[in-house]
Order: sequence, then C-alpha cells, then structure tokens
Amino acid sequence: MDIVVEHLTKRYGPQKAVDNISFRVKAGEVLGFLGPNGAGKTTTMKVLSCFISPEEGDVKIGGYSIHEHPEKIKKHIGYLPENNPLYQDMNIIDFLEFIAKIHEIPKHLIQERLLDMVKVCGLEGEKHKLIRELSKGYQQRVGLAQALIHDPDILILDEPTTGLDPNQIVEIRELIRRIGKEKTVILSSHILAEVEATCDRILIINNGRVVVDGTAEEMRKQAQGNEILKLGVSGGEINDIFEKIMDIDSVETVDFIDFENQLFEVQSYPDMSSIKAIFDTCVANKFYITELTPIETKLEDIFRKLTTH
Repeated sequence: MDIVVEHLTKRYGPQKAVDNISFRVKAGEVLGFLGPNGAGKTTTMKVLSCFISPEEGDVKIGGYSIHEHPEKIKKHIGYLPENNPLYQDMNIIDFLEFIAKIHEIPKHLIQERLLDMVKVCGLEGEKHKLIRELSKGYQQRVGLAQALIHDPDILILDEPTTGLDPNQIVEIRELIRRIGKEKTVILSSHILAEVEATCDRILIINNGRVVVDGTAEEMRKQAQGNEILKLGVSGGEINDIFEKIMDIDSVETVDFIDFENQLFEVQSYPDMSSIKAIFDTCVANKFYITELTPIETKLEDIFRKLTTH
C-alpha cells in the first residue's frame, strides 16, 4: 500500500513543526525517517497515523485521504509511538486480546492472531507475565505485537529502540527487518546506524523540511563527488612516489597521511578514477602498493552537514 504525502504543514502556535513537506513511500518499502530531536519526525508520523490533523496539505494512503477517510486508513496502519503506552498491570495475552477487540477482529480469529503475534514477536516464554515485569526490550516486542495484531499493510514505528541495550537493539532490528519483507514500514530514528542497518531508503528531515531523500549509497556519492583513495606505496623514496602519483592526469591532489609508513590520500578530478593509472605507474616504477582503498564519506558527516547551520 503506497503512501503519498503532499505539502504537509503542521503548526504548534507560531512554530511550524512540519513545513510543506512532500514524499512518497512505495508498497513494501522500509523508509528510514531520520533527523535531529525536534525536527518534526514524530509530528509527521502522528499525521500519517491520523492521530492529529495538519493545517495544510494531505496524505493519501492506498488512495484514501486522511481528511476524508481517516477510519478506513486506521484499519491499514499499525503504530508504535515513541513512549510505547502499555497497560502495565495486564499480562501480555490479555493485553493483546484487548487490542484485538478494539480493532474489531472477529471473535473466532482472535486466538489465532494472538498465537501468531506471540510467535512473530518472540514472546512465547513471557506471554503470561504482567507487562510491568518485562524488560524494556520485551515491552518493545509487546508494542510491536499490538501494532501488528490487526495485520496492517503499513507499520509506523517512532524511535523503536530508544532505551534498549545493544543486544535488545539488534533483536528489535532483526524483527523489524523480518516484518519489513511483508509490509510497508516507516521507521523514525536519530540513530544513523539503526536506519542504515534496517532501511531501504533514507529521508532526512530538519526544521520541519525534507533535506535529503535517497539510499545511504546515493547520499554518500552525492556528498563525496570526487574519488578519494587511501594509498600506501613502498619500494621507492617518498618524495619520488609523491611526484609520480601527482603526475597522473586524473589526479587532482595528493596529501601525506603517514610519512613514516608512506601513506597518501589521493583525490581524483570530478567524474574520473585514478585506480588503474596508479597501478600502471607503480608497476612502471617498480613501486609496491601496500594499500589502496576508497575513503567513504561517513553517513554521520553527511547528517551533520545537512542538519547543522
């Protein structure tokens, strides 16, 4: 089920939390919704889930508008808010049964759905425990189970790994990846590694506006522009090696990284690659290449550049 967001604007008093944003999410896609705290991620997700209404713009989900058919849209959406509100004094099974009834799942199907959710979300050993007795990681699993119990086409997850330890984060990521094979998922986070590990595409929002939309690889290429290589060479005097590499037509700059170990940073001109020419130059001069690796622009650097002024 596709999601189409068109010119969405939401204000809180004089402040625009979301400022005229537009984007699409294709059916079956896992979209990482990334941005610093206060960027407008949670507000956008609340609008998508019909929890709040925008002042301007529209969202169409499966062709239905949030203004005209919010009740129909809600049937197709599973939503896990950041604070994961759960009834602490209910056990898992009773809580999920309660949620199933709210979603008007036919009575004869409820037991089957409960068993499915317990299995999918890895709750078998905990299913009769009170929710307040569960670790934060298991509470997040219960939150995912309540978002999935009515078998929605779209899953909206707001900061699903907040407050979890590293092992729990890995477990929840794996669970989201499995779910993402069958559903459209929008995953909000300010943790770059989480988004890159889980999502097909990344959308970065800052000050209520979309600042980038693409895959992690596309973002790196766009930010990097020129080919940058880390080059280690031995078998010759360092200044002689420097001059020979600098003489290559496609090479724009050569800098020393480590004088003692004869490591250089080599930058090519835009849209040119120097890798083959470096090999040929080293062979011709009887130099030995000890290292030749591309230097990738880190996602953290791109994020910082796009979200700071």
